[in-house]
Amino acid sequence: MIKVAIVGGTGYTGVELLRLLALHPHARVEVITSRSEEGVRVADMYPNLREHYPILTFSVPEVETLTACDVVFFATPHGVAHSLADEILQAGTRVIDLSADFRLEDSEEWTQWYGQPHGAPHLLSEAVYGLPEVNRDVIKDARLVAVPGCYPTAVQLALLPLVEQGLADPKQIIASCASGVSGAGRGTKLGSLFCEAGENMVAYGVNGHRHLPEIKQGLRRVAGKSVNLTFVPHLVPMIRGIHATTYATVTDHSVDLQALYEQYYRDEPFVDILPAGVFPQTRSVKGANMCRIAVQRPQNGDVVVVMAAIDNLVKGASGQAVQNMNIMFGLEENSGLQTVALIP
Repeated sequence: MIKVAIVGGTGYTGVELLRLLALHPHARVEVITSRSEEGVRVADMYPNLREHYPILTFSVPEVETLTACDVVFFATPHGVAHSLADEILQAGTRVIDLSADFRLEDSEEWTQWYGQPHGAPHLLSEAVYGLPEVNRDVIKDARLVAVPGCYPTAVQLALLPLVEQGLADPKQIIASCASGVSGAGRGTKLGSLFCEAGENMVAYGVNGHRHLPEIKQGLRRVAGKSVNLTFVPHLVPMIRGIHATTYATVTDHSVDLQALYEQYYRDEPFVDILPAGVFPQTRSVKGANMCRIAVQRPQNGDVVVVMAAIDNLVKGASGQAVQNMNIMFGLEENSGLQTVALIP
């Protein structure tokens, strides 16, 4: 049984980890931390988990306690994992970080986008980007995994086959994405209030969103060259879900794009290529670690439209983190992740 610790258990990604791991056949949560909720039982904060965690209590993060576990998940704000990851790794415990602390290769670029110095630049060279559909073989032996962001997961999965095969003009690719309000976290924010977010849709981060360099880095890795991406996120009045609509100019009209996508993802347990003419819906992935993708070339023109839908808290965060854990510990990749999406 894999002994699990979760640092930062009171946010949405933390409780999603608790939900997914509650029924995991090979893992058990033994430590969960929160400085603000020290001494509070998980069952008292999250009544949906009462029967699964009747005595588990929030505690202050201490290295000795964390390193008694096999793996530590960081479900924390940016910068927290910087201060603890090194000691945990030195003790032989593996780290899966759901924040952005180790996603970017360049520490100076990270500082530019996150507004603070990078606290552990010496770890960046060994951090593995945890997108299993790209890095599965490297994830197996990783000590430190950086779980991709929610928007980057959806956008990269939508575009990877085109970019890797050189079928998308790299000079101009567009990603127009929409996210539910849970993507903003559990903290109190004016824009996340029901009266502000309900019956409303608004773009944000148009001049530069923190996920932009992460997406460009991922596409550059598979393309072998720079990719010019315009990324525009939107906030929509739903709790969970991301819908990414991507646009690229096709460089070869003779390729059967539907067949390309079906072949590219044929062995991926958590990517579903929809039949031609069927488009992904966010409700079809709610609560599940699945990405549903549709590819279309309107009027057989020069532009291909690829749409992807994920649950931002599952495949876009905690579910993908558990998927990485399964790979790292040699388990079946779908262990604990066989939840069927919730409709309605």
